[in-house]
Amino acid sequence: MNPNKFSFINPKKWPFFYGYVVLIIGSIGVLFSIPGQTVGVSVFTDPVKDALGLTRNQFSNAYLIGTLLSAFFVTKAGVLFDKFGARFVAFFAAFFLAVALIIFSYAAGISENLKAGLQITSWMIPFLLLCVLFFLVRFCGQGVLTMASRNMVMMWFDKNRGKVNSISSIAVSLGFSSSPILFNYLIDENGWEVSWQILAMCLFIFSFLILQFYRNKPEDFGFIPDGYLVKVKKKIKKENTIEVNFTLKEAKNTRAFWMFGLALAFNSFFSTGFTFHVVSIFKAQGYDKTTAIAVFLPISIIAISVSTLANILSDYVQHKIYLFIMLFSGVLAAVGLLILDNAIGIYLLVIGLGIYSGLFAVVNAVTWPRYFGRDYLGAITGKVMSFLVIASALAPSLFSYCFTTLGSYHYISYILLPFLLFLLMGSFTLKKPEK
Repeated sequence: MNPNKFSFINPKKWPFFYGYVVLIIGSIGVLFSIPGQTVGVSVFTDPVKDALGLTRNQFSNAYLIGTLLSAFFVTKAGVLFDKFGARFVAFFAAFFLAVALIIFSYAAGISENLKAGLQITSWMIPFLLLCVLFFLVRFCGQGVLTMASRNMVMMWFDKNRGKVNSISSIAVSLGFSSSPILFNYLIDENGWEVSWQILAMCLFIFSFLILQFYRNKPEDFGFIPDGYLVKVKKKIKKENTIEVNFTLKEAKNTRAFWMFGLALAFNSFFSTGFTFHVVSIFKAQGYDKTTAIAVFLPISIIAISVSTLANILSDYVQHKIYLFIMLFSGVLAAVGLLILDNAIGIYLLVIGLGIYSGLFAVVNAVTWPRYFGRDYLGAITGKVMSFLVIASALAPSLFSYCFTTLGSYHYISYILLPFLLFLLMGSFTLKKPEK
């Protein structure tokens, strides 16, 4: 297959290593997944649920069902990534995410027409409609577009993966942090329907740019990762040319796959649940809304700092060390939530979440190709992504259950701490997988 099909861009004629173009466009691709991410959807929660006549619980449950459904298909998308490459997989993900947002913008009208046509006035009509739409935006955005864009960048680098991922992580972190402000501005100025249409138009344009600039792997153009031309590369040591590649089945038989995968899922669970209920969590302990929202700034600063340093060092440091630091910081965060009524609890929560989030960005991008190779990277990361999606889907409801049924968010820590201790015990004998 022609790697430049439908494109005017030829990486061979680029004045410098095309991997740096891939780094930029791939990072932008992750940012364009924001409409399908929790941080993007949450801004639209109130206006959309009110327009559709749903309660907050009904809206949240539709989000839960749609997200869970998407998790079961992400692994299949990873297999398609291995077969067809990042370029076409990301193109269709961005295109259909745009289509889903267009449909979403007409959700209120569609719901009313369905009610009239079926002669049913039940809330189940908009609820089921949202389940389908949330499935589409979560699958295309959080799942496929994010996975394909991040994996593509990692395919173009080897020894410099950590360094380039530090650049990408900073850009993505800043973009995710500022997106709620941008989305809120769009809604205030244009309404939620037009805002989604604007975002959809941007995604349609970006899907065209994907065809022009996304490229699957350097070998398609006579390069190897990091930028050396194969034809002019003289003697390469055997250990630098032989890459050990694991299939998904082989990877699942290793302890490393499960320990790293579950550790990443913990971050997805805790961060999503905490973000969804942050105001209520702090209010229950006597803090106001300003204090609750204020914790995100120091968390972001710590996360970006840790991510930058850890990415640079990841080319030299065993990733098992990162795993232990992640789990220890998770313990800090869980204990912080447990004693949040004390000022030290806030510090533990902020430090723990900041460090964990920073290392999450490193491990989720760099560890998989380093441990399991690139040939089946899509299938492996697709499976891991399903862990993250399921965790993020379950978190808001479980956090809410602890509060409404048991009377306090503290109880979630009694579930999380044993889980972290289990991962710590399982990681002591962890080694980099070998065939």
